[in-house]
Amino acid sequence: MKTMVMTGGGTAGHVTPNMALIPELKKAGWSIHYIGSHEGMEKDLIQPLGIPYHGISSGKLRRYLDWQNIKDPFKVLKGVFDAYVILRKLKPQMVFSKGGFVSVPVVIASRLLRIPVIIHESDITPGLANKLAVPFATKVCVTFTEAKDHLPKEKTVVTGTPIRPSVFAGDAEQGRLLCGFTKEKPVLMIMGGSLGSHKINESIRANLDSLLRHFQVVHLCGKGHVDESLQGRKGYAQFPYVNEELPHIFAMTDMIVSRAGSNAISEFLALQIPHLLIPLTREQSRGDQILNAQAFERKGYSQILFEEDLAQTDLAQMIIETYEDRHEYIEKMKASPQQQSVDKILHMIAESAKK
Repeated sequence: MKTMVMTGGGTAGHVTPNMALIPELKKAGWSIHYIGSHEGMEKDLIQPLGIPYHGISSGKLRRYLDWQNIKDPFKVLKGVFDAYVILRKLKPQMVFSKGGFVSVPVVIASRLLRIPVIIHESDITPGLANKLAVPFATKVCVTFTEAKDHLPKEKTVVTGTPIRPSVFAGDAEQGRLLCGFTKEKPVLMIMGGSLGSHKINESIRANLDSLLRHFQVVHLCGKGHVDESLQGRKGYAQFPYVNEELPHIFAMTDMIVSRAGSNAISEFLALQIPHLLIPLTREQSRGDQILNAQAFERKGYSQILFEEDLAQTDLAQMIIETYEDRHEYIEKMKASPQQQSVDKILHMIAESAKK
């Protein structure tokens, strides 16, 4: 049996595309192993799938000054050694990397062992981990056509983002039961990313009275961000994080307010759910979410509200107006080309494995 090692972690966005590929890879006859950090969130997402999980040492790749930067290079070197030992034992024909700091030691160790590596970059500009990984990669899959301007053209292929089949299999009634909702009002879903967003949480809760007059609100607020004083409020349900329940929540949702992570907005597009995007600022990130959101807005899929404008914006009114224009957004999303991302990536994997 052919063996593949997958890697990626740190946030859900560096794991869920791998999860979308795993069932199809199994059907194609691949035995899958996963390398992640010892205690990263990727471990909690991958292990329930029954995939053998291997933990390695990993340092965080930071763009800012921090005393941890002194010892993290040693963690990365230890991670390369850990990954080398695991890969030499497993002898995979292929490594597929979704990025995140844990992936860098795996990609370097793969190069040392001459194992072909395919990496996937979701954003228009590559993250630091993928920037470091690109020289060692055989091929680079990207979500946005614009990403080709920032990567070696001879290696880069536009595939789109793999979407988990389970995302399309939600049951709206199960979602309503989970949240205690009815069919009387439309459902507004709030997402601040897998780690939550204090700024979005704060703004939504400040506008909650106005929003509840028009919507039922399901709020994915991030671990540690549940507001106990709002528990039991009629028409409002909050969760620190959801995984298996997410398809049911998607199925009942009429509109979304979210950050602009590429994997999340690719799912909104595939599900054709109207959305208002509040991207991370350049102070909080390298500006990738701003570029993602602007690309979606140009195509007519999204409305953008920049975080810097939150304080002087009537957020509730903007959400209501976006919802009122929902049919225009839905029509644009329906007209978007379907990229068949999973099939494209599987074909690329098969071709690279032959070589």
